[in-house]
Amino acid sequence: MRDQIFSQAHDLVDFTFDANVANVFDDMVRRSVPGYQSMIELVGLCVKTYGQDDTNYYDLGASTGATSVAISLNDTHRNTQIIAVDNSSSMVSKCTKTLASNAANAQVICTDIETLEIQNASLVVLNLTLQFIAPENRQALIDKIYSGLNPGGVLVISEKIHFDDPQQQQLMTKLHLDFKRANGYSELEIAAKRQSIENVLITDSQETHVNRLQLAGFSTHACHFQCLNFACFLAVK
Repeated sequence: MRDQIFSQAHDLVDFTFDANVANVFDDMVRRSVPGYQSMIELVGLCVKTYGQDDTNYYDLGASTGATSVAISLNDTHRNTQIIAVDNSSSMVSKCTKTLASNAANAQVICTDIETLEIQNASLVVLNLTLQFIAPENRQALIDKIYSGLNPGGVLVISEKIHFDDPQQQQLMTKLHLDFKRANGYSELEIAAKRQSIENVLITDSQETHVNRLQLAGFSTHACHFQCLNFACFLAVK
């Protein structure tokens, strides 16, 4: 279904992942996030490379299940379990339907990822999720994920980022807006969504992400993909 949530002028409230968003989410993220398909494909590569037999794969903030499907399609390991988690009941409903026919080893849970126990994990994915967690709680979440990963396991984070250099930030913002225009969003839609989401989606710089991974104890980490102001980080325990 095509995303037209912000196509009409109306009183704006903070962005939420309700039924209206769930119904158009796949179209919204494809038209709003540069490099989104590559992010998903790289998760598939990571499960091939770092997945382990007899372990769990966590998709935290699973939305409609695209990441979990990529994990399932690329998993070559034995006796693994995909645990897809989201705190939106509307997203969980969509995700459950998606995974029912695409991932036989998947379990979908509706809960807050900050309270979820992570255990026996060889892969944990935060795909456009950490940016919606309160900044003061992000280090604790990364620390918990690190504790729940097996040695050699990996954390994959995909996020919108900001830049400390004002000129670089201005350049990337302009290109991101042009990307949305090229994908059919009107000036009204772009402005309305920005106003709706600005208090909900709070970005970090690349340096902040790296420092957080270092503090958690990851032995190896890298920004393994970037497209405009969206970046993916891979961290190995």
